[in-house]
Amino acid sequence: MSDARREDQPETVVKVNDRRRVREDSVPEAPPDEATETGKAPTELETARRRIDELARGLQHSESEREAFKLRMTRERDQLLELEKGKVALVLLEAIDDLELCLSTPDQSALWKGVKLIRDGLIKKAEEFGLERVELKGLPYDPNLSEASDMEISPLEADDGRVVAVLKAAWKLKGRVLRPGRVKVAKYVQPAQA
Repeated sequence: MSDARREDQPETVVKVNDRRRVREDSVPEAPPDEATETGKAPTELETARRRIDELARGLQHSESEREAFKLRMTRERDQLLELEKGKVALVLLEAIDDLELCLSTPDQSALWKGVKLIRDGLIKKAEEFGLERVELKGLPYDPNLSEASDMEISPLEADDGRVVAVLKAAWKLKGRVLRPGRVKVAKYVQPAQA
């Protein structure tokens, strides 16, 4: 049926009038228009170029945002890993502290020597992990590295404000204090004159 209709219908002729002029480089010019001749309205080509520029700038902006996002995600992932390493390290340090408490009274028995070997092995593993023990004894008290939990009176003026005993060691992880130490600090008191 559709073939019969096509035969019955007259053919439609489409006539195209192209009023553009052709330049020497055979690129057609836009047809003369009153608005373009006076410079008021942009041509289709100028509009298309502006749109392409906008899209290109948008693409560049999207690419820079994507790169910034990737960098931010990498930083956040690294920070999260460091945080988790710190949590694991704190558990390890608690075990080392318990072993050091067992070793506080040296008796040189086989058990004491075994505990010392285990403690030394754990300290070695902690150092391989990136932890470093901060030696505080004899140094001036630094509240950024330790907590003063006790005070000892000293007759020597040179000992004033110095750490005289370490109750719990301070540890750092990559230059950052992971766990502050607990120390006893000397306080100079002038001896009484008789």
